[in-house]
Amino acid sequence: MAVRSEKLSFPGADGGILAARLDLPAGRPRAFALFAHCFTCTKDIFAAARIAQALAEAGIAVLRFDFTGLGHSDGEFANTNFSSNVADLVKAADFLREAHEAPKILIGHSLGGAAVLAAAARVPEAVAVATIGAPADPAHVAHTFQSSRAEIEAKGEAEVLLAGRPFTIKKQFLDDIAEQKLAHAVAELRKALIVFHAPQDQTVGIENAGHIFAAAKHPKSFVSLDDADHLLSRKADAIYTAEVLAAWAGRYLGVMPQATPLKGEAGAVLVRETGEGKFMQEIAAGPHALRADEPLDVGGDDTGPGPYDLLLAGLGACTAMTLRLYAARKGWPLERVSLRLKHDKIHAQDCADCETVAGKLDRITRKLTLEGDLSGEQRAKLLEIADKCPVHRSLTGEVVIETTQS
Repeated sequence: MAVRSEKLSFPGADGGILAARLDLPAGRPRAFALFAHCFTCTKDIFAAARIAQALAEAGIAVLRFDFTGLGHSDGEFANTNFSSNVADLVKAADFLREAHEAPKILIGHSLGGAAVLAAAARVPEAVAVATIGAPADPAHVAHTFQSSRAEIEAKGEAEVLLAGRPFTIKKQFLDDIAEQKLAHAVAELRKALIVFHAPQDQTVGIENAGHIFAAAKHPKSFVSLDDADHLLSRKADAIYTAEVLAAWAGRYLGVMPQATPLKGEAGAVLVRETGEGKFMQEIAAGPHALRADEPLDVGGDDTGPGPYDLLLAGLGACTAMTLRLYAARKGWPLERVSLRLKHDKIHAQDCADCETVAGKLDRITRKLTLEGDLSGEQRAKLLEIADKCPVHRSLTGEVVIETTQS
């Protein structure tokens, strides 16, 4: 399934602009999800991007954003804390609600997992929550800069290296995470919960998953990520997490109403709007199912070829078949036929051989590639035969189109 990604922005809790990305499936999403990244990470970290893409491929749109002071978002990281992250999450949910629809799934990685647990009660439309390598207590994150804790306590702040990058941590951050108690929020979640955690996670120990799972009420699930690392840096681990998450969440999203499949008829092509997107069409040509759409730049969802693409495809296929039959009948060594076709409109006055003399007319360019040990005379004859393809004749001859209404 084709996936597209849009860059967005919206106001955060402190009024600064937060940078975001919305990963969308082809057609109408089954639901929207909100993804919170790990501590000092960004929306573009591999795990976030890969999980969002896989969920979009499963029909679930995902909004991921940079918390205040991180990535491309406004603000100073030093002035943020766990509470401000939770507030940014709520603002992200508000943005989705206004722009599309409220998120039904909340997903958090590492400290982002703790944040979605804390924010869940403030997103009433959410029916499912997923945590990935999340700490049971936000204060757990303090171990990543434990060597600087005394300096932070004494001076009010300190610069620490996290994942090789310098960050200023203020005492207010320590005070804030010390006050957070997630156990009550988890117990009162009243939403389906799935906990992903790797037993060998060296950053957030597996015991954290146990505490979260024990505090939660059913329905709840636990998925072991085996030998994955904390950041899910291996592609296979990120894909596995996304696929399991999509399958699990589907139980709580309900079933999208499915239209009766379009059944083809012998000798006829049937076309019907799908009801998804602005232009999406389903096509039945006998037993064969196709889809047509328009590109993104004209308001479509680009889930299939456009009408003129299909027209060119018909001409190209007919041309290749005609040349194949002719070469076979002649016993010529034609190995393969390839074509490149384009459609545009030109001014009639620019066409010396056209009957139309005013306005614009359609032009199709067709470039043949003929592979095989063919002589110059054989190639010239095949070029001539290309114009005798039945579809070519239909397009260049008089065509009567009768339209009625059933």
